[in-house]
Amino acid sequence: MSEITLSKEGKILEFSIALLLISIGVGLRLLPHPPNFTPIAAIALFGGVYFSRKIALILPLAAMAISDKFIGLYEPKLMLSVYGSFLLCVLLGFWLKKHKKWYTVGGSAILGAVLFFIITNFAVWAFTPWYAKTFSGLIQSYLMALPFFKNTLLGDMFYVTIFFGVYEMVELWIREKFKTTEIISLNQTKV
Repeated sequence: MSEITLSKEGKILEFSIALLLISIGVGLRLLPHPPNFTPIAAIALFGGVYFSRKIALILPLAAMAISDKFIGLYEPKLMLSVYGSFLLCVLLGFWLKKHKKWYTVGGSAILGAVLFFIITNFAVWAFTPWYAKTFSGLIQSYLMALPFFKNTLLGDMFYVTIFFGVYEMVELWIREKFKTTEIISLNQTKV
């Protein structure tokens, strides 16, 4: 599948919105919030649907790297599992781009949260001394993380609803305001 080339104005718009989303991601990670109730997975999923592949892959990594500079770095293998989980959300977004319905957006958000939970808590079990390196220790790692999973799931659903909802409402407003049935969306596919 080849990407459509953006015009100069389209690239400026994409870059500006990407910077805004990175700023939102950084800001909301730095402000007090319930553990794991952040917009990073939603930004990754949204980016995969509406941005070029390059920008989509950079979005969550940039937001995480910048905010981690302020929050603090941690075990590199754990960081790799967290960052990798967000890249999987971008890949979900690439699939979602061609299958976008309200239920596939919601399902992708849930799947992203589940993948994050499975991958990151496996990494916590595997790469920290906190749990016995047994099947029982692995199960304990997942059980202890359930409160965090709840926040991850709620945060992902909340921010996905906001990002996708605002985008779709703006797109609808443009159609109504300019009385057009065809507009060029951010990712330059005709809608």
